[in-house]
Amino acid sequence: MARFQASTSSGTLTAPYGPGPLGVAAAIFFLMGFVTWLNGPLISFVRVAFSLGDVAAFMVPLVFYVSYFIFSIPASFLARSLGLRQGLSGALLLCALGVAVFGQFVSMRLYGGALTGLLILGAGLSLMQVVINPLVSLLGPPDRAAQRIAIMGVCNKCAGILAPIVLATVVMGDIDHVAQSVQSAPDAATRNAVLNAFVQAIYAPYMGMAVLLLMASVGVAFCPLPNLQAPPIPGLPDSGTRIFRPHLVFGILTMFLYVGVEVMAGDAIGTYGQQFGLPLSQTKFFTSLTLAAMLFGYLLGFVIVPRIITQERFLELSCIGGIGLTLMAFMTGGYVSVGCVALLGAANAMMMPTIFPIAIRGAGPWTPLASALIVMGYSGGAIVPQIYVALKPFVGFQAMFALLVIPSYLAILFYARRYGQTGLLPLDRTQ
Repeated sequence: MARFQASTSSGTLTAPYGPGPLGVAAAIFFLMGFVTWLNGPLISFVRVAFSLGDVAAFMVPLVFYVSYFIFSIPASFLARSLGLRQGLSGALLLCALGVAVFGQFVSMRLYGGALTGLLILGAGLSLMQVVINPLVSLLGPPDRAAQRIAIMGVCNKCAGILAPIVLATVVMGDIDHVAQSVQSAPDAATRNAVLNAFVQAIYAPYMGMAVLLLMASVGVAFCPLPNLQAPPIPGLPDSGTRIFRPHLVFGILTMFLYVGVEVMAGDAIGTYGQQFGLPLSQTKFFTSLTLAAMLFGYLLGFVIVPRIITQERFLELSCIGGIGLTLMAFMTGGYVSVGCVALLGAANAMMMPTIFPIAIRGAGPWTPLASALIVMGYSGGAIVPQIYVALKPFVGFQAMFALLVIPSYLAILFYARRYGQTGLLPLDRTQ
């Protein structure tokens, strides 16, 4: 497949490629959002369905996000071999398989099998992220990269708002009653009968999603899409042969921390609310609140970046806002504290759209590998929540939340200030 250099001059949002490829990417981001943001309510679901504690229930995000670490590098070589279109098609096919495996094993109440399904789904999403993030980042002028990714974020988060509501309504509508029935069951047979009936409700929705993803895979296989790579950075003649530059290395670490914070605000918010004694019938919807706030943040970023402020400056302000909201969450309680955590979604919204283009600057022919290394950083969504559930009994759930989130925002702020304008340290220009 022929390779094209991304446009480096300001112009329309997708010049010179037109709106078609961006539209295809937007549809894929919607599907990605739907399957990704089910994790929040799934934590509550598996806790009841499999009678789990916090640590075991948080295996859902652990397995899902650790798959990015395991599969991203192989995905980069597969993407380079398959090309853009076939890479996306294969990614959707893997996602369909993962969703089907998860639904099948959950309906059988086999937790290990269900986690295997999430691992397969994560493998598919790893391949998808490796291919699609550079596509969107490079599909037009560099100074509007965050704006393009913000559009993808809107699609992703619209699906993310919808997905937990659908799951909570269709599958988890009577979860409080089920939990009470399990606790009051006179014997194991009665308890198993209640739980078996409960998990059957997830089978049809997940098989339906698998069919939809399979159809999308077939459709993408016939879509014409450009194959892009990051142009070399002026003044660095060897930028096509060197990949491990400081802005990429620290970008991977920054992405690790960012995704950890995003998962804490999105997937762990239900568990956070339950610590205040809030009922499952309410906490199952809390992920949608965070995603609604993220949607607002994306729309705000789309309007003011780069018209009013640069994407890098917006990233700095987002970190400062996130720190303030986290402090407010720590100092308040109940619904007010949960509301502050949900509003972190607005602070988080434009972080990944800005970090990713900075980190892949100048990668040239190594763009797929650079993208894969950054996607490996998504494993922060596996590690950070596990640290939270392991240590909150000793530190306190609010204090532990703040101790994880605030240093992460400070690190992201440092990255934005250090690398945001050029993507490189001055020292790197002389190497």
